[in-house]
Amino acid sequence: MTTETTARPISLFDMKAQQALIRAEMNTRIAKVLDSGAFVNGPEVREVEEKLAAFAGARHAVGVSSGTDALQIAMMAEKIGPGDAVFLPAFTYTATAEVPLVLGATPVFVDVAEDGFNIDIADLKRRITLVKEQGKLRPRAVVGVDLYGLPADWPAILEICRAEGMFALDDAAQAFGGALDGKRLGAWADATALSFYPTKTLGCYGDGGAILTNDADRAELYRSLRTHGEGKTRYEVERTGMNGRLDTIQAAILLCKLPLLEQELASRTRIAGWYAERLANHVVVPRERPGAQSAWGLYTVILPDAATRDRVMAAMKQRGVPSAIYYPKPLHHQPAYAAAHAAGLPNGPVLSTSESLCERVLSLPMHPYLDEGQVAAVADALIAGL
Repeated sequence: MTTETTARPISLFDMKAQQALIRAEMNTRIAKVLDSGAFVNGPEVREVEEKLAAFAGARHAVGVSSGTDALQIAMMAEKIGPGDAVFLPAFTYTATAEVPLVLGATPVFVDVAEDGFNIDIADLKRRITLVKEQGKLRPRAVVGVDLYGLPADWPAILEICRAEGMFALDDAAQAFGGALDGKRLGAWADATALSFYPTKTLGCYGDGGAILTNDADRAELYRSLRTHGEGKTRYEVERTGMNGRLDTIQAAILLCKLPLLEQELASRTRIAGWYAERLANHVVVPRERPGAQSAWGLYTVILPDAATRDRVMAAMKQRGVPSAIYYPKPLHHQPAYAAAHAAGLPNGPVLSTSESLCERVLSLPMHPYLDEGQVAAVADALIAGL
């Protein structure tokens, strides 16, 4: 491996390098929005929806105000609420679990598989059976999370959902651009929630999100729900909705960034390969499951224990190399979810892998503008702390 490097400091995420490539175009597009005065759901929103759907291979895309609102609108459309069980990983970001709770449903936490960080299919089946035997909740939905950009086992999740009559929702917040068996994430589940938070594989400069689906009726319902439940006219209110619209300026920014995405995904894949080459003999590196193409939203390794992780993070910091922990505590240990966890599956199986991973995972710098020398410097700093 060559180790050519730039003088740029190593960042966990680097938005400035990308911005330099499209700054002039962004200024032009933003000025156009300012001149038009169409700041919410302007024509740029419709344009980016069409291009997002085309990129993912989905029939419909609906722009919304955040990835969290994408999850909420998708569940609201299914009338998920009190008495419903929503199965989701215990090892993920809080947004995945807070949405069913806000809607009155009960999140049922499922363990994850260590070799891919995503929902453990055997444990999912076990917990669905236990909930049905308990008889207090109706199994209504499975939220699969493509954590760190690694696609979940969607064929298996869909098979379970079809057999149980459940809604399959893909939380692809960290994974836009990823694929499985040659089909992009966004075309697999009944609906797919995207986040355009600035650090995502496709990010705007604020909050933003979208819902992808192949179902025209669902897409129409999502558009109503994102705008206070309006019908054919603005002041015709057909249902209880929310204010979940995508700002036009954010859509304009996404339109500037989207043409770079294919190249940036290739760069992320190349960087992941450099990391694996440097680190595979020292730590557990992430692996793509057969047929999967990760979006590499994050590059996360597994260390032996919490003490080793603390030592490694300190050694990296001393060398000026950033790192982060996603996530330090499983959701069922969070105070906000303690009551729901107890209600969802009292005395259920231990979520041991999720608990263990929270003590051992470490995310390294990952963005499309890292070079080989910077990757080598990150790897050397990590190894120095072992």
